[in-house]
Amino acid sequence: MTDISHENVPSRARRRFPGISSRAYEHPADRSALVALRRLTGFDTVFKALSGLLPERSLRLLFLSDSVRVSEAQFAHLHDMLRDACYILDLEKVPPMYVKQDPQPNAMCIGMDEPIIVVTTGLVELLDEEEMRAVVGHEVGHALSGHSVYRTILLFLTNLAVKVAWIPLGNVAIMAIVTALREWFRKSELSADRAGLLVGQDIQASMRGLMKIAGGNHLHEMNVDAFLAQADEYEKGGDLRDSVLKILNVLPRSHPFTTVRAAELKKWSETRDFQRIMDGHYPRRDEDKDASVSDSFRESASHYADTVRTSKDPLMKLVGDIAGGAGDLGGKLRDKFTGGGGGAKGGAGGSATTDGGGTPEGPQNPEEGPRKA
Repeated sequence: MTDISHENVPSRARRRFPGISSRAYEHPADRSALVALRRLTGFDTVFKALSGLLPERSLRLLFLSDSVRVSEAQFAHLHDMLRDACYILDLEKVPPMYVKQDPQPNAMCIGMDEPIIVVTTGLVELLDEEEMRAVVGHEVGHALSGHSVYRTILLFLTNLAVKVAWIPLGNVAIMAIVTALREWFRKSELSADRAGLLVGQDIQASMRGLMKIAGGNHLHEMNVDAFLAQADEYEKGGDLRDSVLKILNVLPRSHPFTTVRAAELKKWSETRDFQRIMDGHYPRRDEDKDASVSDSFRESASHYADTVRTSKDPLMKLVGDIAGGAGDLGGKLRDKFTGGGGGAKGGAGGSATTDGGGTPEGPQNPEEGPRKA
């Protein structure tokens, strides 16, 4: 990592956030999922063991020898974006960035001691300058939040789980931690998307980037409003069978579904919290040591309560009804799964299947693919 020079300012006028804490943009679900992860039986033991065993030096040498390091001499436009992102989020040191030959659009921030940012050629070729700036800000947000440590462990354990799949109990133990790590990482992506918006300060560019990741470089064939409408349709989701299928579809993934990410980011961009950050009112890093853990717990609990209360998903609505004291639970479950009350048969209309259209997140998720109900 190299010291950042504050003489080089962003390429256009963007608001800067001196001393900003990652608490300013972290999604409440990110924080609560990380707390749950740390409480998982055996996680502390695995974390301490892996901290000293992970081949981080080997990983750095691998990227140094087989990828292109971003600098003033190589991928200079990405170098400028990276310095801009670190300047805006006031990250004191610029992490090394590498471009890796891979047609799959992807980016990651890894490293136990110091973060490394890696972007693929597929992503560089897909996005325009402002869209790429949001992605670089996204990865710098991961670095500022300290996410790279857990991401590195997730990559290592995912590969390890494949190698020890023939050991039943060993694989079960590893996959329990991998599943918990994936649940946290999906939530952490929502936080990093917010960091990307703070860096790019262009919600339309963020939306375009997510649409391209979902549908390729065919913007003339896509529409932001229609894309967001997909997220709304997905959330409503039909009946309880669809709700269960959503859970099964997302479990193997390291990232949330792209339409969901777009909808979450658009919603946050319209909140008072986002506007306050843009106005310069946000938590500072020097206040982190005084931050209340109980306040974070309450905020996370409030977020989940609001999610259940406002969700259009059938399962979440049922949970809200139960929490609200609605009676006849057995009847509600029967009606939800059969598609209606009384003696109606097949009220849901047709079979519940998925189309298997989810795009794999990269080589680390070989198990991802079509599922049948």
